[in-house]
Amino acid sequence: MTNQFGAFTASELYCPKCRKAQPVREKLLLVLPTGELHDYLCTGCGESLGKRTVSGGSPARPPARPSRPLRPARSPRGLLG
Repeated sequence: MTNQFGAFTASELYCPKCRKAQPVREKLLLVLPTGELHDYLCTGCGESLGKRTVSGGSPARPPARPSRPLRPARSPRGLLG
């Protein structure tokens, strides 16, 4: 049988403090050699509602951008115009 579902991400979880299902925000806690550890936080009260481990990095995450813009390469003097 093929794997139909690659990974699930929770959009709502039950919050015991708010006493109802609340939308959650996913926060990256740790980047480990084996994967990433994420925490689910209630958007109502900020309570931690669960954790999720993603093995091998998240495919949905965009590639990292350089910290500063790259400068165009300079041409050697005398070669241009």
